[in-house]
Order: sequence, then C-alpha cells, then structure tokens
Amino acid sequence: MSQIRIGVVGVGALGAIHAQIYSALSDAQLEAIADIDLKRAKKVARSLRCGYFSDYRQLFGLVDAASIVVPTNLHYQIARDFLEHNIHVLVEKPFTNTVEEADELLRLADEKGLLLQVGHVERFNAAVQAIQRLPGKPMFIECHRLGPFASRVKDVGVVLDLMIHDIDIVLGLVNSPVESIQAVGVNVLTRHEDIANARLNFKNGAVANITSSRISAKSMRKIRLFQENAYISLDYEAQEALIYEKQGKKINKRKINIKKEKPLQRELQSFIQCIKEKKDPLVSGRQGRDALAVAAEILRLLKKSDAIHA
Repeated sequence: MSQIRIGVVGVGALGAIHAQIYSALSDAQLEAIADIDLKRAKKVARSLRCGYFSDYRQLFGLVDAASIVVPTNLHYQIARDFLEHNIHVLVEKPFTNTVEEADELLRLADEKGLLLQVGHVERFNAAVQAIQRLPGKPMFIECHRLGPFASRVKDVGVVLDLMIHDIDIVLGLVNSPVESIQAVGVNVLTRHEDIANARLNFKNGAVANITSSRISAKSMRKIRLFQENAYISLDYEAQEALIYEKQGKKINKRKINIKKEKPLQRELQSFIQCIKEKKDPLVSGRQGRDALAVAAEILRLLKKSDAIHA
C-alpha cells in the first residue's frame, strides 16, 4: 500500500487543518472531505484539490481511513459506520459521549481488525514525549489548563473540552488504576461547567490535581511532576520543560533538550504510519476510552453535588 487514501468528516476550523495536513503528507492521498455545510466543503476542497460531499457516507469505498472531526454527539454513529465499512478511523477527542459507546466501537474495531485512534494531540507534544522518557515515578502531579472563553464551544463543558487532555496525560504518566476521585466545578457563562478541579487518587499512592478553566484572562497550559529527588515543570504551549534535581546537598536546574514540532502534524503522520505498518497507535481507542471513563465520573460527581445548574 503505497499511499493511504484518506477522508475527513467535518471541515470546521480543526477539520480543515486535518485535511490540509493530509494533503501534504507523502504517504497519504487526501481523496475527499465531507461536511453538512456543502458551501464550506466546496471551498476547502477546491483549495486542496480533492473531492467533497455533504453526506459522509459517500466516502465509503473511496477511502482507506478517515478523520472524524465533528461534534462529540456524532462521533459514535459516524465512527461506527466507517468501521462497519472496513475503514480505519481517527476520532477527535473526546472519544464518544458515553463509555458504553466507546466500548462498542472498540469491540467493532477489534472484530474487523481495524485501527482506531483517538485524537489526544497533547500526547504528540514534543515536551510531553521528552518527560515520558525520563526516569522516576511521579507521585504528585499538578495540571493547569486555563484560557479565555471561546463562544464556539457550546456542546460540552470544560471537563470534556480541556481537562480530558490532562486526564489522558496523567493516566499515561502514572500507569496505575484510579482508586478514587474528588471533583468541584461551576458554570459561569454557559449551562455546562466552565471551571473545574479534580483530584485523582491512584492505587500506587500517586495523586494528581487537575484544574481547567475557560473563563481565565490569560492562557496557561502547564503540568508539574514531583517525584523522588526531582521536580519537573512543563509548558505545553512553549514545548519547554525544566527539571530540578537534588544532587548531594544542592538543587540543580537544567532545561530538557526538546526539538519543537507541530503536535497535530505528528499525530496525523503517526496515524498513517500505524496503518501502513500495522502498528498500535500511540493513543489507542482503549486509552481514549479510559480517559473518557475518568472524565465521565468527574461529571457525575459535579452533577451529584448540584454545582452545575442548567
């Protein structure tokens, strides 16, 4: 298979970038895009010289793989339809609306022998990959993902929009079952939670404190890891990381050497490569499902506390 024939479903702001990246990859052939806004689909398709449709089902038979970049409530149905037609799938995060839907897609992909990847793009951040290679076991993790309000995000709250990135990263770093969760959050500008904090307690004793907000004046995307004899600070946006290490009686600071790259481009390149080489993706459907399960429990706790008022 020299080139993977690819399609993109949903060419809003993010989906259009997916299509643009695929069109420039040597191992991929952007065959066609689909969007219910046919005028927008036509505009994007003309700029990238590919086919376009208003109905995603018209991609069946034309593509080997597809990126699904539509509102979360449509992920399950569209992903299932592509998998049933033996097409590999990359679904943007959050994976699905419910864990049950995620489990059904996992079952179907396994039954068909298809690649199912979830778009947790921060896993492809060069700084994240750099700290994952460092020795040691983090025992306390603190995450802050804050930013100004964006009116375009209306169908989900901050937990599924922002916090799920850090949930996925933390689960990968700790690599131990979650034993308990505490969560607080409130809605300020929308009917969903606009700011939330969750504390994850792991079986191995590690603790993660995760805060996400979309009503902050300034943007912040940081994670801090504390482990024996070391403290690591990472800035997602700058793709920079510092490590403070205890050496004898001194604390030495050094900057971790990181080659900055575009995470989304790396993610899509990896998707194509995994299909060609029949490898497991960096963020599998199972990992996307696990992050969703934690996020779903956080949302359940928020609703139970009556903190969120529709």
